[in-house]
Amino acid sequence: MKLVRFGPAGKEKPGLIDADGKLRDLSRKVGDIGPDTLAPAKLRELAKLDVKRLPLVKGKPRLGPCVTGVSKFLAIGLNYADHAAESNMPIPEHPIVFYKSTTCIMGPNDTVMIPKDSKETDWEVELGVVIGRTARHVAEKDALRHVAGYCLINDLSEREFQLRRGGAQWSKGKGCDTFGPLGPWLVTTDEIRDPQDLGMWLDVNGVRKQTGNTRTMIFGVARLIADLSRYMTLLPGDVITTGTPPGVGMGMKPQPQYLQPGDVVTLGIDGLGVQKQKVIAYKARR
Repeated sequence: MKLVRFGPAGKEKPGLIDADGKLRDLSRKVGDIGPDTLAPAKLRELAKLDVKRLPLVKGKPRLGPCVTGVSKFLAIGLNYADHAAESNMPIPEHPIVFYKSTTCIMGPNDTVMIPKDSKETDWEVELGVVIGRTARHVAEKDALRHVAGYCLINDLSEREFQLRRGGAQWSKGKGCDTFGPLGPWLVTTDEIRDPQDLGMWLDVNGVRKQTGNTRTMIFGVARLIADLSRYMTLLPGDVITTGTPPGVGMGMKPQPQYLQPGDVVTLGIDGLGVQKQKVIAYKARR
């Protein structure tokens, strides 16, 4: 299934994408696409629905983040060897873990806002993993049983905040408002049987910047879940963004390239849809 949330920000309704690519309203079946809906039993129940009997949604409503109720937004750094090389950093022996703030989460096509005083806002196409059942000290061989589904994420990053203001930790540059687009869909595991063989790409203003495949991850999804669950309990609805392939702005030669107001970022992963974001200058929020 391709589960979605649609409607104005803060008032999204649950839905799904049918076999013809049409949006169907799920609000009579579930309250939202959140922790309760992601439980294995509930997903099995939804999978048995006669989709054609669900109401069609008219027009082209805004798509919100594909999951709500996220208690933790975890991220993995330098998880592709060639990206570590372009960043002039050693290949890690263990997964590098940092947090993105849940306040950075937004819809897949919402506007990206450059942070106040930022000069180095960067892009990163990444595979997102959404937890469906509580994971605590999970063995790697059992780890994927704890996944509800996968989604596309742009792990936007402010490099000066991350690397020069961060005090050796990265969260300052990773959790700015609008830095966590999720979706367009949450694709359940029955449709993505091997998360380690997904092509991925990202364009800025129509120019290809990143091309990669999840098969080149240093630490695969199962290893990441096993590792994280050793140090913290993963809860239904938690999101893990798993690292990016080479081609980020920081690594461009002969000099870095960063996002500017008016830029358009488009990105995709096989089977997980496409995001498109316009970049705007900072403006104060109330």
